[in-house]
Amino acid sequence: MSLYRRKDSPFIWLKLPPIPGEGGKALQISTGTANRRKAEAFEAKLKTERWEQAKLGAKPRYTWQEAVLKFLEETAHKRTHAEDRAMLAWLDHELGGKWLDEIDRAQIDRIKAKRAAIASKTRANRYLALIRSVLRKACHEWEWVDRVPKVTLFREDKGRIRALTQEEFWRLHEELPDHLADMALFTVATGLRAANVRMLEWAWVDMKRKHIRIPASHFKNGEAHGVPLNETAMAVLLKRQGLDGRYVFAFNGRPVVQASTRAWREALVRAGIEDFHWHDLRHTWATWQRQAGTPTHELQRLGGWKSLLMVERYAHVAPAGLQIAAARLDNLIGYATATPETERGRP
Repeated sequence: MSLYRRKDSPFIWLKLPPIPGEGGKALQISTGTANRRKAEAFEAKLKTERWEQAKLGAKPRYTWQEAVLKFLEETAHKRTHAEDRAMLAWLDHELGGKWLDEIDRAQIDRIKAKRAAIASKTRANRYLALIRSVLRKACHEWEWVDRVPKVTLFREDKGRIRALTQEEFWRLHEELPDHLADMALFTVATGLRAANVRMLEWAWVDMKRKHIRIPASHFKNGEAHGVPLNETAMAVLLKRQGLDGRYVFAFNGRPVVQASTRAWREALVRAGIEDFHWHDLRHTWATWQRQAGTPTHELQRLGGWKSLLMVERYAHVAPAGLQIAAARLDNLIGYATATPETERGRP
């Protein structure tokens, strides 16, 4: 019997023998329905289409699941491979059993609305972008379909910026347990993201050169990132030397799995700080850098941002630096210093 049920699916599945061009592998596909009569109708239609492919040379049709499997094989090297798999597993409930040429704009819009209702628009965009990537590969690289529907993402607000003053930071620092206090201070000294601080390995640290090199596989933009260490960062590392083995900020011999713990939240309360997250320590670092006069291009390199737009979010916090830059032309032009007010026609 070609129709059967699986324990992991609410739908009836279909298994058909291979046809030329399929490498001798049987086709197993969800019918997308639990209704026996509808499943039989799906089977009859599919058998006809496969006969036309085998005997008349008609272009074969491919399913969403087939596209997902091929996509995961080709992108196994991606740093986000595990996350892609998790998102595609969720999408299987929405697109499983669908032919690629059946997936339309209306169906994608339903997924878009459903994901936005579950979580944030930013998170929904991750799912939508993944759908778009799979469909574009199926169309433009594999030539499995002639066209794909347009996938539009939600417009996202510009990234939230919340930074502490120096007084606020030290107040928080005093309330944190020792290992979190060290991590927080190291973060505002280097600007590293939480994951890079939590999983920082001693093997990546060059104490003599005062430098860290984070491998591409562990950095967000997919490229190796070098971090010059200032005296504050060095002081934290010197304090941590010899405490544990492989990881700099290990706790009880293991890497810190989560920085935003109950201890972190309770420290925020005791310090009287509201609406502040661990990632805001990176915003704090960038804000302090700009206030100290660090130019945009240097801040971009220090923070490991690929896009200059991400750095320009901090331009407003350093108006004094811009004032200095604007004043550089005074000596070149010479008008303001050489000409008295009365000679310029002013009372």
